[in-house]
Amino acid sequence: MEIILLERVENLGAIGDVVKVKNGFARNFLFPQHKALLATDANKARFERERAAIEARNEKARDAAKAEGQSLDGTTYVLIRQAGETGQLYGSVAARDIAEAINAAGHKVERKHVAIQQPIKTIGMHDVTIRLHPEVALKITLNVARSPDEAERQAKGENVIAAGQAADKAADEEAAREIAAAAAAANAERGPSE
Repeated sequence: MEIILLERVENLGAIGDVVKVKNGFARNFLFPQHKALLATDANKARFERERAAIEARNEKARDAAKAEGQSLDGTTYVLIRQAGETGQLYGSVAARDIAEAINAAGHKVERKHVAIQQPIKTIGMHDVTIRLHPEVALKITLNVARSPDEAERQAKGENVIAAGQAADKAADEEAAREIAAAAAAANAERGPSE
């Protein structure tokens, strides 16, 4: 199906481009979101008549998104989640969770603006792209941790998973030494074997 784009669509084209897409993509996404029109002669003529107004509306929306994005770009948000010793979350952090964290900090972001390909499933520092407008993208940092203390350590650059595993290994080695010492003491008490 041939369509005329009414706004820039990533990996598809810019305003006014006539492109071929699958029928379902056009009917289920582009048309309901008012991002495209069917490329008929009447719609092409209508688009050319309204082109200046469409481009002006797009420019106004882009400028508003840039203004909002100025205060959001480069910020860091902390999310506390349950996780195992290896840093694997007992759930995941999805776009909705990220949008809620940003909104709780006083910014206005919708779930559809959060551009993650798949949910975040490990603790650590994660860079996330926020698209406030098709032409305005910015980066935020998400600090996913098990506790506020751990989040603070991660923010300073510490790898808390490796530190936790090193501490576990040291504790295991100490326990092994204590067991060996207790076994040696028990053998010394019994005396030499006959």
